[in-house]
Amino acid sequence: MNQVKEKVIQFGEGGFLRGFVDYFLQKLKGQGLFDGSVVVVQPIERGMCEMLEKQNCEYNLFLRGIDHGEVVDEHTHIDVISRCINPYTDCDGYMALAENPDFRFIVSNTTEAGIEYVPDNKLEDAPAKSFPGKLTQLLYRRFQLGLNGFIILSCELIDHNGEELEKCCLQYADLWNLGEEFKAWLKNENDFCSTLVDRIVTGFPRDEHDALCKRIGQEDNMMDTAEIFHLWVIQGQHEEELPLQKAGFNVVWTDNVDPYKKRKVRILNGAHTSMVLGAYLYGLETVGQCLKDEKVSCFLKKCIFEEIIPTIGDTEDNRQFGQAVLERFSNPFIKHLLLSIALNSVSKFKARVLPTILEYKGQFGKYPQGLTFSLAALIAFYRTNAANDSEDIMKYMKEAPVADILKKDEYWGQDLSEMLPEVQKWYDIIQADGMDKAYGKVLA
Repeated sequence: MNQVKEKVIQFGEGGFLRGFVDYFLQKLKGQGLFDGSVVVVQPIERGMCEMLEKQNCEYNLFLRGIDHGEVVDEHTHIDVISRCINPYTDCDGYMALAENPDFRFIVSNTTEAGIEYVPDNKLEDAPAKSFPGKLTQLLYRRFQLGLNGFIILSCELIDHNGEELEKCCLQYADLWNLGEEFKAWLKNENDFCSTLVDRIVTGFPRDEHDALCKRIGQEDNMMDTAEIFHLWVIQGQHEEELPLQKAGFNVVWTDNVDPYKKRKVRILNGAHTSMVLGAYLYGLETVGQCLKDEKVSCFLKKCIFEEIIPTIGDTEDNRQFGQAVLERFSNPFIKHLLLSIALNSVSKFKARVLPTILEYKGQFGKYPQGLTFSLAALIAFYRTNAANDSEDIMKYMKEAPVADILKKDEYWGQDLSEMLPEVQKWYDIIQADGMDKAYGKVLA
């Protein structure tokens, strides 16, 4: 066990936090920039804390991918976690965390559904069922003891995650009649930082586990794997206490996460959605195959560098992010199936691709050719039996004329009839000539 001061309370023992935040803290510790350890709190009744404790809270992490053209395969032994607490079996031990003045940071990843206000939670519950309820119990005990608050780094994949978590905690303060003084302390003495996290954590390497255990010479049932790329955008300024930039990590402290979220959704997610449906019709199965195919990779680059980036801002930062996306898609260690990404493509297209199409038209006076082609490919894809969406959407998309699909404002948030000539042209080419020739024409 680590004999250093416990400074971080971590809600979540899953692969993501262990492959992201705990990795950063391990590296900070190795560079002499952080002298604390992590206490992991299991946020739901059934979890993996017991498995982690069987290994003395230690595990091995493999980061693999392509970085600036070079294949990277990095192994790190993680021992920054001092202990685990399951509040469902040891609520007193959980609440005792509030008594330690050394704790400064709280990090969480309790899934998108974790940040929710559940009004039947009670202060005397041992523990409260919801994550914000548990956190409010801990914060109230901390307040009663007259101790400092926390820097709270929420990593859940929802917009404005820190603000939403604070809002839930304030709702519990009202529900439980904890008083205005506590609410003022909660708001003024704690910093609920909204963050954007970006790293594909592939988790336990089931297919490679035996080989990787042989490689490191030990058995590890909590092994974790992830891509080499990482980005952590944090709304706040705490580099002095948590010197992540000094350690060389791709971390941004900012007063506004939104532009970074927009960049990720438009470039990374938008590239996925605009590429995969046509590529599937073309006969490919994985993202890796797409990057090895000359036509599909050219189409992808056209969408990213000629259409998406010029719309959101043709800056060096955005171009570097675009290049990193290509390397991430090329990662030979990840087999990312096109049909997995294709799930619910209508709503994904509306959120990830359509805003770029409309903004491009507004800025440049014409529709972007590649992204408009991808909408035609989406309609053609939904004519097949491979689509996976709600029954109503699949039936309508399969049978309705292109003109009626574009008019369907409940799908797109508006009537897209103005796009009909362009979309119909590409749709007809795809149906008459096939994807191979269609790609040739859109790239010509």
